[in-house]
Amino acid sequence: MIRVRHTAAVEGRSPMAPITLQRFVQELGKLKDETDAGRLTSHSYDVRLARIIRELRERGLDADRAAATAALADALHLGIITGPVEAHLQHRVGLVA
Repeated sequence: MIRVRHTAAVEGRSPMAPITLQRFVQELGKLKDETDAGRLTSHSYDVRLARIIRELRERGLDADRAAATAALADALHLGIITGPVEAHLQHRVGLVA
């Protein structure tokens, strides 16, 4: 399981549950759909992707590295994300050094 320190727990609030792998891929799919429909500018896409990454880092991902890496590879294969986005996500959420 990918875990980053829960800031909510440190601050005395109850931590939120980790994000499921299914929800993570679903959110990436929503980004793609909105971009393809012309509802997101490049800047808006970047902001939304950063928010997804921040949430993953704060809450963690309810999957091990192998499952998360496989899900990103599937998303790439299905055209949900591009190669550079896959590499960026792997780096930012700690799947690779």
